[in-house]
Amino acid sequence: MARMHSRARGRSGSKKPLTDKKPSWVRYKPKEVEMLAVKLAKEEHSPSAIGLILRDSYGVPSVKSLLGKSVTQLLKEKKLEAELPEDLQSLMKKAAMIRKHMSKNKHDMTALRGIQLSDAKILRLTKYYKRVKRLPEDWEYKPEDSKMLAE
Repeated sequence: MARMHSRARGRSGSKKPLTDKKPSWVRYKPKEVEMLAVKLAKEEHSPSAIGLILRDSYGVPSVKSLLGKSVTQLLKEKKLEAELPEDLQSLMKKAAMIRKHMSKNKHDMTALRGIQLSDAKILRLTKYYKRVKRLPEDWEYKPEDSKMLAE
């Protein structure tokens, strides 16, 4: 499958292990990992940051293989999920950073294209999240509101 805004077809990158079994060398029990994830979520870490912290600091290779559910699903069960999904939030932050750059560099046409592409992705994602009822139907993306994310 091709990339979204180019004809490139690269597939390089790290891959998950083929087996879903819990590794024998993990010291933590599923209940302990769940408590750690909830604690990190209360410290306002994003789901991906929680996964990275658990991997790097606690030696948990995969939360999903240990608990049988992802960090996002766990946070949803515990009612700790963020109002905006993490991927949408990061795209909005990226668009805000590009807009900030464009305010200083008016003739940077590459950055203008970057804004157009990121806005297209944001609109596509909001359409999806409204369809699956993750965002309210009246929610609307306003570039002026996402300026706070860039700071």
